[in-house]
Amino acid sequence: MEQDIQAFLLEVQALARQLGLSARLMLLPSRLFQIGLIVVLILLSLLARWLFAERVRERIREMEGLSKGQLRFLVILQRRIALITFVALCWAAIFVMREIMGLFPSRSYILVVVGTISLAWLLIGIATPFIGNPLTRRIVSWAAWIYATLYFTGLLDDTFSLLDSIGLEIQSFRLSLLSILKALVIVGTLVFLARLLSNALSRRIRESQDISPTLGVLLTKILQALLYVSAIFLGLRAVGFDPTGLTVLSGAIGVGIGFGLQKIVSNIVSGIIILMDKSVKPGDVISLGETFGWIQSLGARYVSVVTRDGREYLIPNEDLITGQVVNWTHSDEFVRLDITFGAAYGSNPRKVRAAAIEAALSVGRVVQTRNPVCHITNFGESSIDYVLRFWITDPTKGLTNVRGDVYLALWDAFEAEGIEIPFPQREVRLLGHAPVADAPPSA
Repeated sequence: MEQDIQAFLLEVQALARQLGLSARLMLLPSRLFQIGLIVVLILLSLLARWLFAERVRERIREMEGLSKGQLRFLVILQRRIALITFVALCWAAIFVMREIMGLFPSRSYILVVVGTISLAWLLIGIATPFIGNPLTRRIVSWAAWIYATLYFTGLLDDTFSLLDSIGLEIQSFRLSLLSILKALVIVGTLVFLARLLSNALSRRIRESQDISPTLGVLLTKILQALLYVSAIFLGLRAVGFDPTGLTVLSGAIGVGIGFGLQKIVSNIVSGIIILMDKSVKPGDVISLGETFGWIQSLGARYVSVVTRDGREYLIPNEDLITGQVVNWTHSDEFVRLDITFGAAYGSNPRKVRAAAIEAALSVGRVVQTRNPVCHITNFGESSIDYVLRFWITDPTKGLTNVRGDVYLALWDAFEAEGIEIPFPQREVRLLGHAPVADAPPSA
């Protein structure tokens, strides 16, 4: 521990000496002139942004025929007018001082360093906005800006030495801030590349006609898991860490899974079973309890089901394995629907059945190749009860709406045929008050 503290103090002293030397050099007349010139260039750049930024924005809005990517690139440049102007003025000043005025390179050293750093910042600012995730974009931007600044100012090696001096010993492995930063950079880069590769492979799998949707989802999940785990292990090995030391941790995680993560593991295993047996797949219409809708996606822990009213239910995979699920489109696209109605006793039942079948066939979504059927189910108190059965092939468009269309067609058909739809009627008779019996005499 004492050696680490001494090494850290030595690195701090070395870095302080270099910063002090750089500060003393800044007091030279030629260096002060360059610093003043840089301040003037910054003010001119801010003035250029104030004068031209809004005009450039309006010009971009008036442009037509450009793709979304081109417009986004122009907006990125418009937001960095001040930095672009500063870089251009800085390198123009360097060119004048060296090529026209014939000054020694030392007379423009600070300008070169600042111009180089500014150019690096500009390139980073143009490239990083294309990173989709906001947090990742911010981390990459700041990391790249800091690295470029340290590199072009010559402080990178001293900073690395300082970070490497801060650490601790874990048996035969030394963990320092520098190794942690390297691990984060390498693992982050490998995970990013793994994500790009997994997205590309997933897209190819979804577009393949020879792979079923459920098998495609299963292969995608397996590929993502393999790529991400490989990226993490390769990143740890790249900084000298041996991942085999994680066996104790994996054993502890296994104990935690056995006691506290039973439901999660059950849902994950159930999800794998669902993907393998193809009992449900994206696009299927299912009913589970009171939930009716079509499957939007299959996840590792749950299934996303979207109902007709726009609600999205996240149903645990275990419920689909252990519960009774109605899959309306599992092996056959045909779905039979039943509706019940009643007709008056004065209407000919044969005429009612024929009118009901004809009404069902008049609805566009009803299958014409499978004839509807209509049967008498009961002689009720005020009507003869019927059931009308018909077939559809598009349950994803809804069931209640097609039932409603058939009911409307029945109404029109019965009205045209003079068939009466009865309703319960009751007759109430008011009787006079009955005489009250004399009360028995009291004892």
